[in-house]
Amino acid sequence: MYTLLHGFYKYMVQKDEYCVLILGLDNAGKTTYLEAAKTRLTKNYKGMKPNKITTTVGLNIGQIDVSGIRLNFWDLGGQSELQSLWDKYYAESHAVIYIVDSSDRDRIPDSKETFDKMISSECLRGVPLLVLANKQDIPDCMGVREVKPIFNKNGHLIGRRDCMVMPVSALTGDGINEGILWLVDCIKRNSDIRPPRNLEES
Repeated sequence: MYTLLHGFYKYMVQKDEYCVLILGLDNAGKTTYLEAAKTRLTKNYKGMKPNKITTTVGLNIGQIDVSGIRLNFWDLGGQSELQSLWDKYYAESHAVIYIVDSSDRDRIPDSKETFDKMISSECLRGVPLLVLANKQDIPDCMGVREVKPIFNKNGHLIGRRDCMVMPVSALTGDGINEGILWLVDCIKRNSDIRPPRNLEES
């Protein structure tokens, strides 16, 4: 009887789990963004202070429950020597958040090149893509109207997938909720192609 009730309880409370990659060049604000998302969308979560956040070497993991599903975020290091490891995570991912430092005009070409290489992967075909023009709190940064045409140039690589370019400030939290909720809708719509990961037995 306990087993039956336990099974029913797990069925009622378990959430579908999806994996979201957070990619971009080093210093684009990926970890700050993840901390801001956890702070805004997880009750009683007290995030790290932005000045305490250091460069991610390897992998930083976060989890958010939102709109009835669970998102597992994999924030991968953006240094050029670590980008070769990204494709090891593509096949298991359900969406990609690509973060652009909109205040660093000099590195936009590098970011675009990295972006094109990433979306060319067959393992990411059809996966929803959210491009975030981060650091909108910095004066004279590039706005979405400037960033969007650059990253949309190779539309054939983006292909037929949900894709959105949005402004965000990981530091102030502006735009965080809107981006996550948009991505959740896309992930749910795409779940027949990339079904959720089943929760493992605890």
